[in-house]
Amino acid sequence: MQILAAESPLEHVVDANQISTSSGITLISNHIMMMIVAAILLLLFVPRWVRVPNAGDDVGRMTPRGSRNAFEAICMFLREFVGRPNLGDYTDVFIPYLWTVFFFILTCNLLGLLPLAPLTKPLANAIGLHHGIGGTATGNIWTTATLAVCTLFMIAFNGLRLHGMNYVKHFFMGPFPINVVIAFLEVIGLFAKSFALAVRLFANMLAGHILLAVLLSFIFMAGAASATMGFAIAVPVVFGSVAIMCLELFVAFLQAFIFTFLTAVFIGMAVNIHHDDEHHEAHAPSHEHEGPMPHHEHGH
Repeated sequence: MQILAAESPLEHVVDANQISTSSGITLISNHIMMMIVAAILLLLFVPRWVRVPNAGDDVGRMTPRGSRNAFEAICMFLREFVGRPNLGDYTDVFIPYLWTVFFFILTCNLLGLLPLAPLTKPLANAIGLHHGIGGTATGNIWTTATLAVCTLFMIAFNGLRLHGMNYVKHFFMGPFPINVVIAFLEVIGLFAKSFALAVRLFANMLAGHILLAVLLSFIFMAGAASATMGFAIAVPVVFGSVAIMCLELFVAFLQAFIFTFLTAVFIGMAVNIHHDDEHHEAHAPSHEHEGPMPHHEHGH
C-alpha cells in the first residue's frame, strides 16, 4: 500500500519522456518502453508456455497442462468463437494476427496495473533516465491509434489482395449517382471504425486510473483538515480502491477481447464481400430443364 500511495495513479497514463534529442524531440518515452517490455515478455514466455515436453509417452506429451492448457484454451476460444464466425474460410490466414493483437494488448493492460515506476526509479536514475519505468501504454491515444491503423491496413490491404477491384466496386452500391455518395460514406465509415477502436481502448484504460486518482486525492484533502478526518476517509477509500483495481483487472481482459473481436469483424467484412452472392448462386434453382417434357414418337 505504501508503494501505491507513493505514486499517483495518473502516473500510469501520463507519458514521461525518458530519452530525447537536444532539440527536445522524444525518442523513447515511458509508454514506448512498456510496449518493448510487453513484446519481450511475450517473446520469452509464449514459446515456453506452448512447448511440448520431451519426457513421457506420446499421450502425456500431447496433453496440455498448466500454463500451456490455459494458453491453448484462450487461443482455441479466439479461433473458434471470434475468428471463425467472422472470417469463415480465412480464419487460418488471419488468426495469428488476432492472437498477436489480443496478447499484446492484454500484456500492456496488465503491466499498466503494476506500480513499477517507484520500484524501478533507482535503476532508472542509475542508467541516466529521468523517471521510473512504468505506465499503461494502452492509456496513450498514440499507442491505440497505431494499433487501429494496423487493423485498418489489414482491412484495406487484404480486401484488395483477395478481391482486387471487386473490393473497390462493393463500395459503390446502387445506381449512379447514389452509389458515389454511398461509396464516400463507406470510406468514411472505414476510418470511423478504426477511430472507434483507438478511442474505445484508450478511454477505458484511462478512466479507471483517473477514478483511482480522484479517490486517493480525497484522503489528502481530508488529511489536510485533520488527521482524524483523513483516517475516517481513508478506510472507505482504500476498500473502494481495491474494488476498482479488481474491476480494472477485468477491464484489462475485456478491452483486449473487444479490440480483437471488432478487428475480426472488420477484417471479415472486407474479405468475405462475395460470400452472400456465392451462397445464393450455389442454392439458386436451375431453370434450364423446366418446361414440358419432349414428346418422343415411337413407330408402330
